[in-house]
Amino acid sequence: MAEMTREAMEYDVVIVGAGPAGLSAAIRLKQLDADRSVVVLEKGSEVGAHILSGAVLDPCGLDALIPDWKSRGAPITVPVKHDNFYMLGEAGQIRIPNFPMPPLMSNHGNYIVSMGNVCRWMAEQAEALGVEIFPGMSCSELVYGENGEVKGVVAGEFGKNPDGTPSDAYEPGMELHGKYVFLSEGVRGSLSKEVIAQYNLAKDSQPQKYGLGMKEIWEIDPAKHREGTVTHTMGWPLGKNAGGGSFIYHLDNNQVYVGFVVHLNYKNPYLSPYMEFQRFKHHPMVAELLKGGKRVAYGARAISEGGFQSIPKSAFPGGALLGCSAGLVNVPRIKGNHNAMLSGKAAAEAAHAAIVAGRSGDELAGYDAELREGPIGKDLKKVRNVKPLWSKRGLMASLVVGGFDMWTNTLGFSLLGTLKHGKTDAAATGLAKDHTEITYPKPDGTLSFDRLTNVSFSMTNHEESQPCHLRLADPSVPIGVNLPKYAEPAQRYCPAGVYEVIEEAGKDPRFQINFQNCVHCKTCDIKDPSQNINWTTPQGGDGPNYPNM
Repeated sequence: MAEMTREAMEYDVVIVGAGPAGLSAAIRLKQLDADRSVVVLEKGSEVGAHILSGAVLDPCGLDALIPDWKSRGAPITVPVKHDNFYMLGEAGQIRIPNFPMPPLMSNHGNYIVSMGNVCRWMAEQAEALGVEIFPGMSCSELVYGENGEVKGVVAGEFGKNPDGTPSDAYEPGMELHGKYVFLSEGVRGSLSKEVIAQYNLAKDSQPQKYGLGMKEIWEIDPAKHREGTVTHTMGWPLGKNAGGGSFIYHLDNNQVYVGFVVHLNYKNPYLSPYMEFQRFKHHPMVAELLKGGKRVAYGARAISEGGFQSIPKSAFPGGALLGCSAGLVNVPRIKGNHNAMLSGKAAAEAAHAAIVAGRSGDELAGYDAELREGPIGKDLKKVRNVKPLWSKRGLMASLVVGGFDMWTNTLGFSLLGTLKHGKTDAAATGLAKDHTEITYPKPDGTLSFDRLTNVSFSMTNHEESQPCHLRLADPSVPIGVNLPKYAEPAQRYCPAGVYEVIEEAGKDPRFQINFQNCVHCKTCDIKDPSQNINWTTPQGGDGPNYPNM
């Protein structure tokens, strides 16, 4: 396999991932030079199939990229009208007033959107400019040049047997080479992970931190629908077990996005983020809203939460990390799409200038500097201490001290400096013997649902004859190490029921991976306490098929 010869195609810029960052880069490159050859490779069956986001969109990124997006018919039509924050207890809630919050927390001027549909529209704009976009094309390998630089990717490999050998229908894929390669794979992308390790890009940054975001789309009673209303909650049901909170966004057509985020630095290995989400919907405030409605879609994905101090070096020999591959989410605002777009625009401008100057395959140092010193860095630097405060001191400290720190940062200074994150989320996992098992209520099938039923609403599909894309570095670890030490938390942290410990009478327990259920959230790659699971891309087109997440 290593000596296989593949057909190669040459481009000016190769972009992996048709999310907001990758598409913004493609559009900007063509705006700068219509003759620039640009290709975008997307692992989903179509653009938008693997896009899942809240989402309340700050349009500043799109304003900078396509100022006339409104007249071009962008699917961004539901402005935020009401902004609510609640602290939940098990039986009630207290509204947190908006006036003490820093101005950056306001959603005035923002829009409730489906980022999947926004990306589909952006792909149309890109193709109209001459960008080549190929969905259903997983990028399984990086291609390195003679000087150790990234010069391309392998895309479109199909037809391997479960053991990894070529089947009779094997297609080796193609090599797509570029003067520069942009990785915009989203959170914890497999190629981005390789590049960060290969060039030690994270040596001067704090460990990246993550959350698991789960989302359902509901059609609700029209009498309860309030288009343009944004609600965020904190507190119950998580309490002291984990950090996180919820979002409820009323878009159009009597639809509501109901989402829940659990920070993955939780200690108790018995915690199930998915079941916390299902329990949340039984809170009286939420249950009353959803009563009489129906869930129409479900999905999940990890969220980068490390912020400013966790951004790795974003330029490497031959390319750049864009968007969530670099970790550009503003955690208090629960927004990252605007920064993803701005990063794509900045990377495109840096690559264009380099190519015009006759360069290729080197580091785009100007992009890394722009990321940290430009609007993205300024956005993230103001809120950099909220996440470490929450992790180390709890919710109230993040609200009070973190809020004060955000206020001072709007004035250009911070009494706290820049706080550190410390442990990775995997290392934060505690031993089972030190924690109490959590008993969750059984889903009722009306407001709350079991995992496999909900996964069916993500339209997830994987060709079962291919190799498992969830690879164990050591197959003995789940039963030999994780089960006795941590009660094998993969059974609980996965929001799609991929991992099971099968115990049968008279037999030793065994670890089973149902990779067909995988919604590509990457939680296992992040939270496994032994760091034994490596998420890789399955063959192109496989995975969830989100309609309008």
